[in-house]
Amino acid sequence: MKTNYKIQGTPNSPVLIFSNSLGSEMMMWDELVPYLLPYFRILQYDMRGHGGSEATPGKYTIEQLGEDVIDLMDDLKIETAYFCGLSIGGLIGQWLGLNHPERFEKLVLSNTAAKIGDNERWNTRIDTVTKQGIQAIANETMERWFTEDFRRQNHKRVSEIKAMFLRNNLTGYTGGCAAVRDADFREKVQNISIETLIITGDEDPVTNVESAEYLANKIPYAHLKVLHARHLTSTEIPKEYAQVLLDFLVGDTNYARGMHVRRTVLGNAYVDKANEKINSFNTDFQSFITNYAWGEIWTRPNLSKHSRSLITLAMLIALNRKAEFKLHLRAAINNGVSVSEIKEVILQSAVYCGVPAANEAFASAQELFKEMGIVYENT
Repeated sequence: MKTNYKIQGTPNSPVLIFSNSLGSEMMMWDELVPYLLPYFRILQYDMRGHGGSEATPGKYTIEQLGEDVIDLMDDLKIETAYFCGLSIGGLIGQWLGLNHPERFEKLVLSNTAAKIGDNERWNTRIDTVTKQGIQAIANETMERWFTEDFRRQNHKRVSEIKAMFLRNNLTGYTGGCAAVRDADFREKVQNISIETLIITGDEDPVTNVESAEYLANKIPYAHLKVLHARHLTSTEIPKEYAQVLLDFLVGDTNYARGMHVRRTVLGNAYVDKANEKINSFNTDFQSFITNYAWGEIWTRPNLSKHSRSLITLAMLIALNRKAEFKLHLRAAINNGVSVSEIKEVILQSAVYCGVPAANEAFASAQELFKEMGIVYENT
């Protein structure tokens, strides 16, 4: 089965997988991504029968859709990941938590339930769209997905989401309806052993607060967060939603977030060694750089970590800080900066910082490349 996906972020960061709602494409998460890229590699994908993924014939099952996630992880050589699924994506998350707990660090089950609706509801919807087309339920779907205030104030975004919904492949959509209809985890969710966050909207008419509370009470290591939204909470309030994810997945303090980013950029070995050297004399300084440099500056969403690495290298060349330059050279490689890009930064610095500074930078870079076994002859 061909799965359409997009992965963004620096190679040394942990992976966060987003799984869409029924009738949606991976674009539904786009507004969250900038807030999360400082911390994660973001993997978005279209569910079977949706967006650019293959619409295989016949009804689908949650087991089948869950195995699609595992297959995608295997294809991309992702051993473990964090997972966030909304609506049917949340059902997929429940199945993954029950059947592949070793592959996931934490779960986020958003706007979902252990059992969504009843058979009559889903059979009626399948019959309606089969006979009348997807457009027959488009307007009522937007009303279920978004609050009245959001629909009134965000015509452009609602129009984009409606256009996405109308692009649905009928085979894929009805197959997904069948998967939701037949899924029932009410007698199983207590066996999910992964730490889990349950999110829902206070106006969600599909998977309401009661459904979320049921999951939170049944799953042993579960937390509940209710936000002011309807069904597509992540699309209606993306910034707030992203912050809720970060609080749960990374930590709710600057220090926790800074330490997370510091480890993804500098590497666990370096950070562990630095932490071992903390004492009463330097502890305030270590706290300062983790909270401020890493927790406030490196986490800002408007520059990628890749770009920040290039800027940092250039400034360290100008300041002639050899030890820090080599440290951030390694960090730049962790952030996906290529040898060719490093060479261009040093050449640029020769013009504006001076040839001696660039000469030293080239020497330091070649020392590090040798240590790391990086071949650069053809750059």
